[in-house]
Amino acid sequence: MRIYKTKWLAKFAKSEQISNITLKEAIDRAERGLVDADLGGGLIKQRVARMGQGRSGGFRTIIAYKAQERAVFLYAFAKNERENLTLHELTDLRRIGKLWLEQPIDNLLAQMKDGKIEEIDND
Repeated sequence: MRIYKTKWLAKFAKSEQISNITLKEAIDRAERGLVDADLGGGLIKQRVARMGQGRSGGFRTIIAYKAQERAVFLYAFAKNERENLTLHELTDLRRIGKLWLEQPIDNLLAQMKDGKIEEIDND
């Protein structure tokens, strides 16, 4: 399983002190079948904890996800700031997620070199 985060998500995670370990744990749960919400079109929603708190009051992450292959963190928001995504946002994220999931590995490497995406160490 290869795990990535977009440039936007990397900035958000840094500003909110969401560690790569926390993001990896969200994927580990998904790999065990513990998905908070299947949003269709290859997207899932997983909760991640705020630093020093639990997941329920933390952040919601939107992930392009293909089991045992690839996960790309696309978007996140604090539960206390908004309830959910709009239909328009969900449609856009499905389209973007599909593109990330279909990229050949050499294209992903080029995107990493350009700073558009980062790989999260999954050891």
